[in-house]
Amino acid sequence: MRRTLEARRDAGQQEPRPWKSLALAELSAARARMLRMLEGLPEDALTRQHSPLMSPIVWDVAHVANQEEQWLLRALGAPALTDAAFDALYDAFRNPRATRAQLPLLTPERAFAYAARVREASLDWLQRLPEDSELPLLRGGFVFGMVAQHEQQHLETLAATLQLMTSHEYRPAARPRPSPGRAAQYEVFIPGGPVRLGSDGPWAYDNERPAHVVDVADFLMDSHPVTNGDYLVFVESGGYEDARWWEPKGFEWIAAEGIRHPLFWLPQEDGTWLRRRFGHVEPLPRDEPVQHVSWYEADAYARWAGKRLPTEAEWEKAAVGSDGRPRTYPWGETPPTEGHANLGGDTWGPSPVGSYPAGQSADGVWGLLGDVWEWTSSTFDGYAGFRAFPYREYSEVFFGTDYRVLRGGAWASAPVAVRNSFRNWDYPIRRQIFAGFRCARSAR
Repeated sequence: MRRTLEARRDAGQQEPRPWKSLALAELSAARARMLRMLEGLPEDALTRQHSPLMSPIVWDVAHVANQEEQWLLRALGAPALTDAAFDALYDAFRNPRATRAQLPLLTPERAFAYAARVREASLDWLQRLPEDSELPLLRGGFVFGMVAQHEQQHLETLAATLQLMTSHEYRPAARPRPSPGRAAQYEVFIPGGPVRLGSDGPWAYDNERPAHVVDVADFLMDSHPVTNGDYLVFVESGGYEDARWWEPKGFEWIAAEGIRHPLFWLPQEDGTWLRRRFGHVEPLPRDEPVQHVSWYEADAYARWAGKRLPTEAEWEKAAVGSDGRPRTYPWGETPPTEGHANLGGDTWGPSPVGSYPAGQSADGVWGLLGDVWEWTSSTFDGYAGFRAFPYREYSEVFFGTDYRVLRGGAWASAPVAVRNSFRNWDYPIRRQIFAGFRCARSAR
């Protein structure tokens, strides 16, 4: 055992924490973040539907509590606090986002009280559960990790809702972001060969499983995500008017919607550019990764630049590293800190590229985790051997060509829900999410 622990330390890996203490920490972190985000918002801001793309905020509050009740209490044998009719009210598949404001939702006061009551019962039940259960839901604390990640994912969704909100001013207190010198964009050669994709880790989602090995050909990956300054050249050179760079459906879409630049950019008559960020307007920062671009926009820029978007396998190969050593994060096994990546939501925006040298991959690729989600060229599907667990509606019902995969997490993503193997997906027209991209090209 001592030799194993020494080898783990030599490899930069940390000894795993008991899952119950980890579950307590992650559930507590998620709830504290929710309360910080929503503190001080008036009732109208919590109950209004700020966009048909998003739920009323109060729906999300009760929804995460209801999911917690279903999975951390009822599914594990604890007494129910509500009934199936209540589940239907907060079922995301029964109630599309655009219709949720019409439902008889809990008031903000009652929604927060319900969330607090469920959490108290969950933590009490957690203390009674065995640390070493072989029940599939409890093995490694999976279901607690699932619920903690689910809540954090909804908090990222709430951040997108708050960005869309125009009826109330929202000026969150932000943790300072780094201010490095200008970072040059260059290409990193990633030698081809086998790469282990996915994860069999205890808190990995079903769409990350099973871990498997594929071969990837030699390719080149941009060292940094595309910046606002990079993307502005595409905009000002007429990129949105030139069909050569666009997927036909994408060009039809931007023409129909009148889209000529990323969401929340504001062109000025004097030729300067501003952006709206959480209720206030500021100069467009040229050195930050571009965000709020759709897959179609990312793909068009890559074509214009003479490159392409990376495949999902290429992205994960760049994150894991080409030396054959398995890594949970680009830098190794140490969980993300403020020195590795911009995660957790407290900065309320991306950091300039080149801000986190400790977060580089083994091959020298920067910023693969945090700041902005990165679109890939891949459509969303299960890996060979995929099995839905614990329910089809997390991943399987979305498989197919309608969705494109995003990797890496954004500034609004929580560290618990970010790793090399984590897979996100969305429609190629989505722009309200905190998505950007980086380019790649084949080496031969």
